[in-house]
Amino acid sequence: MDQKDWQNLHDKVIEWIFQAGDQLRQSLSVQLEVSVKTAHNDLVTNMDKAIEKFLVGKIKETYPDHRVVSEEGFGDAPTDLSGVVWFVDPIDGTLNYVLQKRFFAISIGIYENGKGKAAFVYDVMGSELFHCISGFGAYRNEHRLPSLKMVKLEDALVDLSMTWIKPNRRIDQDIMTDIIRKCSGTRAYGAASIELAYVASGLIDAYFTMRLSPWDYAAGLILIREVGGTATKANGSSIDLLSRTSVLTAGPSLHNEIAEHIRKQVDEGKFLKEPN
Repeated sequence: MDQKDWQNLHDKVIEWIFQAGDQLRQSLSVQLEVSVKTAHNDLVTNMDKAIEKFLVGKIKETYPDHRVVSEEGFGDAPTDLSGVVWFVDPIDGTLNYVLQKRFFAISIGIYENGKGKAAFVYDVMGSELFHCISGFGAYRNEHRLPSLKMVKLEDALVDLSMTWIKPNRRIDQDIMTDIIRKCSGTRAYGAASIELAYVASGLIDAYFTMRLSPWDYAAGLILIREVGGTATKANGSSIDLLSRTSVLTAGPSLHNEIAEHIRKQVDEGKFLKEPN
């Protein structure tokens, strides 16, 4: 695909996302069908499925040779990244959608032969669209995002769930304690795609989690890299886009500081276990 093709795709996806967003806003005034997936706080609704079916249908109708990785089963489950692959999360932050009716997003990341090419994260209730075509700048609605500035840890807002600083099976609860003590403050919004977009926008300075699926992070990684940020696994190693993974992202210097701290803690005997 050439630049004109990517621009046409960009414009089509924005149109589809806005249509899907309208459906989600309308759905908040009617009774939702809610069921549990893997845990009491891992929910899926009729609208997760309806929005994914709508978006995947649009993709397949317009780009029949493209493949889709998606959360609710309407995609293709590819085993490699050859050609053009879309990563679609119809509602990132379903728990927020059900309980708070805010802080949920539609997230679409598009890769060509493993390289990020276009990203879209739409905060439905905030009416904020974070988007980019790789190499042509990232945007928050119509505002072009500047490159990330260097931020010292003591001045940084760090986004992480309290899950990772209490007993859990992924990371020693004490590994991130010093980071939390040193940083300016912590935040958690419950929707990874929005949190990653906030890093790209400079609204928060770092994001850390021990468990995300590809559709959660694929779009956000493109946005962050477009503004000069770094995104890796918790220990600083490369992310496999087709796997569940930990994610650590920030501007390069802050990322290095946090990753080095995590590696040192692991070298001293604390545990860190990637998701299967």
